[in-house]
Amino acid sequence: MPDFLPIAYFEGNFVPFKDANISIATHALHYGTGAFGGLRGTINPQNPKQVLLFRLDRHCKRLSNSAKYLHYDLPATKIYDVIKDFVSKNAPTNPFYIRPFVYTSDLGVAPRLHNIEKNFFVYGLEMGDYLSPDGISCRISSWYRQEDRSLPLRGKISGAYITSALAKTEAVDAGFDEAILMNSQGKVCEATGMNIFMVRNDKLITPSFDQDILEGITRDSVITIAKNLGLEVEQREIDKTELFIADELFLCGTAAKVTPVKRVENYHLSPERPITTKIKETLTAITENRDPNYQDWITVIDL
Repeated sequence: MPDFLPIAYFEGNFVPFKDANISIATHALHYGTGAFGGLRGTINPQNPKQVLLFRLDRHCKRLSNSAKYLHYDLPATKIYDVIKDFVSKNAPTNPFYIRPFVYTSDLGVAPRLHNIEKNFFVYGLEMGDYLSPDGISCRISSWYRQEDRSLPLRGKISGAYITSALAKTEAVDAGFDEAILMNSQGKVCEATGMNIFMVRNDKLITPSFDQDILEGITRDSVITIAKNLGLEVEQREIDKTELFIADELFLCGTAAKVTPVKRVENYHLSPERPITTKIKETLTAITENRDPNYQDWITVIDL
């Protein structure tokens, strides 16, 4: 069982995590009418009395936008203030993950977003590596990513993640670590909860927003880092067969950070990953507040 942080924010108050419970009749539980965020907290290696949060403002803005899809007006400033208080009250001593969640909190059985109560909670848990930092194997999933015309894929809508769950279990049951999903046009989309990057001929390539991907915050960070390192970045359609002959391949996300891919199906990729390694090292330095060029990405909370 995960090591949950002792305090949660629930129904407008900070309460013990064990007391933050919802009814089995909660609307969002039945219809997937929720949206979530996720961000990591790092203990400052130079000062254990400080917690570092990576791009907190962007995470709060994305969750606020996700809430709009649920017809819920939740200002990003409100989320920002609650998360800062949440961290202060928990005073964590190990790396951790924060999960803010907005949802339809009424008790009922009619699928709708009008005339229904919405709410917002936050909890956290200690978290180390989500995937092996040494590299993972991926299979091409038989499940396809949804289309933006049927789901608001720019928001992290909870109901949409049934596809990720199906794809992840299919991959693990087949002996792989992770799944890569195609979109409805048969182009590379993303992994089960991560964006994907490919290196070919010293160029960093990733699916563009019109490929039904999530607008990942780590993805955006990687693109900025790569450009600042002098790399050419291209956002476009990617064919499945390109993955098999890529010079380097990696996944990225809040939980996964930057995770190299060593095998796709039965195609083994090179163990030499100079670009992946450089981006990963830079991102790690940023999240630990060791890179002065990106200090505006870090929120420091004194405990």
